[in-house]
Amino acid sequence: MLNVALAIAFALVAAAFVLSVVRLLRGPHAPDRILALDTLYINAIALLVLFGIRLASPLYFEAALLIALMGFVGTVALAKFLLRGDIIE
Repeated sequence: MLNVALAIAFALVAAAFVLSVVRLLRGPHAPDRILALDTLYINAIALLVLFGIRLASPLYFEAALLIALMGFVGTVALAKFLLRGDIIE
């Protein structure tokens, strides 16, 4: 039962990943692209967590935590650059 749920979750998150890439490439404005990047790293975290559950390895959870930290910092930096034109004051 868990394998079926994981397969469905993999498929849905992979579809969300592809749709985020499409929005990243087609986004007409910079905020659309920043939002797509934010969604992209969240989908990458979800895929890593699902893969970690599938293999029962805690290493993937640590990698997901690192990606979450770097993605948050990157999103904040991009948003600050978009608003002010400068990241470091």
